[in-house]
Amino acid sequence: MIGGRHHRIVTGGSRRPGDEAGGTQPPNPRPPAAVVGMTADPALADAVRRLAAAAAVDVRIVDRCPDVATWQGCELALVGSDLARTMASSRLSRRRGVVLVTRRSDDDDVWQLAVALGAEQVAVLPHADAWLVDRLAATVELPSTARVVAVMGGCGGAGASVLAAGLAVAAADSGHRVLLADLDPLGGGLDLALGIDAVPGLRWPDLAAARGRLPSSSVHDSLPRLDDLAVVAWGRGNPASVPAAAVEAVLRSAARSHDLVVLDLPRAGDDRLLAAASRDVQELVLVVPARLRSAAAAAEVVARWRDRVPSMAAVVRRAPGDRLSARAVADAVQLPLMLWMRDEPRLDGLLDRGEPPALRRAGPLRRACDQLLASHLRPAHRAA
Repeated sequence: MIGGRHHRIVTGGSRRPGDEAGGTQPPNPRPPAAVVGMTADPALADAVRRLAAAAAVDVRIVDRCPDVATWQGCELALVGSDLARTMASSRLSRRRGVVLVTRRSDDDDVWQLAVALGAEQVAVLPHADAWLVDRLAATVELPSTARVVAVMGGCGGAGASVLAAGLAVAAADSGHRVLLADLDPLGGGLDLALGIDAVPGLRWPDLAAARGRLPSSSVHDSLPRLDDLAVVAWGRGNPASVPAAAVEAVLRSAARSHDLVVLDLPRAGDDRLLAAASRDVQELVLVVPARLRSAAAAAEVVARWRDRVPSMAAVVRRAPGDRLSARAVADAVQLPLMLWMRDEPRLDGLLDRGEPPALRRAGPLRRACDQLLASHLRPAHRAA
């Protein structure tokens, strides 16, 4: 949980798959491994180990036809073409989760052996390296379960970034594992708003080469964090161009290992990047100040985004002296009213001192975030 003013800052870093524990080995039979590679070909075994390391998955290699417990006990069986014939003629029963792995693309017999084994796929290396890394990662990864919420301003200066950061802080402070993603390269950086701009960890430019299915734990561990709140931001300097495929890979990985993913979306920008970022969004929260021009601008945003996300709702900010009611604003932009909130006194000063928004539980921002999380944006709960 995120504490008071002296909140704990966690430095992002790389996570490597753990080595097997040393000491006396337990007697056979060994506990079943999630992934078993079955090959006596040293080069093929090395290739399987390399791809398993890339997927952050432990693999056990056996160099002969496995016993029944090993064959049935693993989640994924990678059968080398050198042992495929022996195994196909053995008494091992058919099972799901079998991939025949070979380094020869000209071996016609391998396809017949795959049928005999009941293999779901033949992976010809190195051409199928990327596919096999994804398949290995999928073996031990949980499916995507996170609640994915996007926050966007209906006009400039609406306070969407502050609300996005506040939602993430409040959810993490309540014991949830949260990822906050800054999708606005010109927004100044959410790591700065949270006071962790000097904390080491990967930013979007460092993740530009990410593709496919990433090990979800490595994404969380590599980012700058406030306890259970991980942040992926842009950093300072000239904004880098990050491919949409990298954004999609990072966010989909995050959705497999967090309870809540909060996206701070700009109103306009790279259409491909925004489409990739919003692909799994379940709810878009539009922040609208209770002013006439703000409502008019927000109506244009609603028209542009209504068909891109399954659900949209309005959070209306009312400052002292605003004449429009929250209900009138929501009706004007043709969105359901999620809630209305008062401005936080002295918020700018708190942010300038590096205090994350919504950290003070008695403030109107935190009360609004808690209400949103309890009634509309409830985070998921990961399986233990």
